[in-house]
Formats: sequence, structure tokens, C-alpha cells
Amino acid sequence: MSTRSNTGNTSNTSTPSTTSHPSTTPALRTPKWRRRRSSAERRPRFAIAVTAVFFALLYLPVGVVVLFSFNSQKSLTVFEDFSLRWYTAFLHDDVILDSLGMSLRVSLVAMAGSLVLGVALALGLVRSRSRLGSFAGLVMLVPLITPEIVTGVAAMLLFKGLGVTLSTTTVMLAEITFSISYVTVILRSRIAALNPEVEEAAMDLGATRRQALRLVTLPALLPSILASAVLIFALVLDDFVLAYFTTGVDPQPLSVRIYSAIRFGVQPTINAVGTLMLAGSVGLIVLALAMPRLFGRRGGLDLLSGK
Repeated sequence: MSTRSNTGNTSNTSTPSTTSHPSTTPALRTPKWRRRRSSAERRPRFAIAVTAVFFALLYLPVGVVVLFSFNSQKSLTVFEDFSLRWYTAFLHDDVILDSLGMSLRVSLVAMAGSLVLGVALALGLVRSRSRLGSFAGLVMLVPLITPEIVTGVAAMLLFKGLGVTLSTTTVMLAEITFSISYVTVILRSRIAALNPEVEEAAMDLGATRRQALRLVTLPALLPSILASAVLIFALVLDDFVLAYFTTGVDPQPLSVRIYSAIRFGVQPTINAVGTLMLAGSVGLIVLALAMPRLFGRRGGLDLLSGK
């Protein structure tokens, strides 16, 4: 009995000693889930390279335009020295200044007209419960997906058919018609998110329907209205296709004037005009992002999305 017990104890004590020996211990390996996680956390070099090439192709031409707008010489290939020569030439060019003034007038009128009609149309589409309202909502999306050249040719044929002479008025009418869809789409989502009980409570307290709309609904829509205004102003100011087909002989919008000028060779003054337009667009974006602070909001992108 004692012999068997000693033998069993000897075997039991010898087993852990052999397994714990450094020469027989297997190497520790990293778990598969950790290796997958480390590989996923690595920087995607290919994606970074593609992104860098994309931004280079997108912004390098713009940077070249801005750089050569400060060139002291007329050359568009060799930069010699910094100068404001072409900005001074732009300020003394009456033709381009007239075109710039026309573009600003068209942008302001199109912004105001599209806002008034777009707000009214968005309210009607959201609160209309008939099939006609749903169909009209689908029709409002057509100008957003239709090629702009089709809209421009259609507007020109309409004015020609009605015997209307192409002028600044025709450009304003065409831009207002084209911009209504943008305002309506932005405001529809915001109006649908409003609580109708707030307006009903205002009417229960003695306000008429118009007063409830003016004092309750429109202030709630003000951030989205301002976002639409900034968007429409920027779109109309830079628009070329629709303005090209609906403008008259003189004065022409700035985009059409620039196109007419570069057909006979690019002048350094055009670089100065493009730089100023770029600065104006960036200023509008900064203004749009800063607007939410006036309404107690944190994110500026919510204003551009109409939230």
C-alpha cells in the first residue's frame, strides 16, 4: 500500500516540473482579434493618397488663379512679384463693374422672390393632405435633377415664344423659378418637424391664423430661411448656364461677361475677379456657420442643412 502511494506521489510531482521547464513551454501568441484590431487601426495609406490627389486636383487650379492675380506682370505662366495691379485695373473697368452690379441685383431679387414663394409653397405642401399636394411635392424635385442646360433652353424658348425681349428682367424671372425648388426642399423638412400644437395654442389665446403664422411659425423657421437665403444668393451669383440663355446683350451677368472675355484670351484681370468671387463665397460660408450663435445653437452645419 505504501509503495503504491509513493509511486503515485512521485508521478504527480514530476508532471508539473516537466511542463514548467522553459525549454518545453510554448511561445505566447497574440490573439487573432487583437491582430485584426491592430491591422484595422493602421492608417489607410492608399485612401490618404487618393484623398490628397483629389484635393490637389481640386484646389491647385484655384490656388494658381489666386497667386497670379497678384502678379505684377501680364504673364500667366511666370510669376515675378506681388502687386495689386490687376485689382486696381478691375476697379477701373466699367464694363466688369456693371456686370458685377447686375449679378448682385439679380442675386438679391432672386433670393427675395424665391424665399417668399418657396416659404408659401412649402407651407402649402406640408399642410395639404390631398393627392394633389403629394404630386406637387414630387414635381418640385424635378428641377433639382434636371440638367440646367435643359432649364435654360426651355426658359429661353418660353420668353421667345411670348415675345419677351431678353434682358435683366428675364434673368431674374428664370433664376427665381429655378431657385424655388431649393427653398421648398429645405423648408419642407423643417416645417414637418414643427409641432402644430404650438400654433394652435397661439390661436386659442386669441391670435388669428395670420398672427400665429407671423409670430410663431415664421420665427421658428428663421434659421432655415436664412440658410436658404445664403444658398440661393451663392448659387445665383455663380450661375452661368441659366444666365447665358436668358440674358440680353448689355449689361450681362458677371459669369457671362467672364466667359465672353476668356474666349479672346485669359486676362490677369479675370484672375482678380475670380479671387474676389472666391473670397465672397468663403465669406458667405463663414457667415452661414456663424449664424447659429445668434439663435443659441452650437453647430453651424445644422443651419446649412435646415435643421
